[in-house]
Amino acid sequence: MEIKTFFLDTYALYEIIEGNENYIEYTKNVAIVTTKINIMELFYGLLIKYNEKVADNFYEKFLPYCTGIEDNVIKKAMTFRALNKKRNLSYVDCIGYIIAKQRNIKFLTGDKEFEYMENVEFVK
Repeated sequence: MEIKTFFLDTYALYEIIEGNENYIEYTKNVAIVTTKINIMELFYGLLIKYNEKVADNFYEKFLPYCTGIEDNVIKKAMTFRALNKKRNLSYVDCIGYIIAKQRNIKFLTGDKEFEYMENVEFVK
């Protein structure tokens, strides 16, 4: 069985946790890549909606899938953000998108700003 690798942005992580049926296929036979800043955003969202115990549980669960953010990624991500300044792209999403492109893996998101971009697996 082939294992696909995806960069999961915070939106995707949150939808998986919430049990969105459209994300079920991304929970089996999938290798996950994300960053600490994505799970930071996730922690905050879960802390507000649930509590610290739930937030901490999922932070620890996704921590092993985090990759570092190199300086060249930061620069490319901010250049990408500047080139797309008419869109409402977050710093965090731009970093994830560039990491995905550099690793030749799809950027999994439901963020409407990325819907028609190349290298994106868009799921609502």
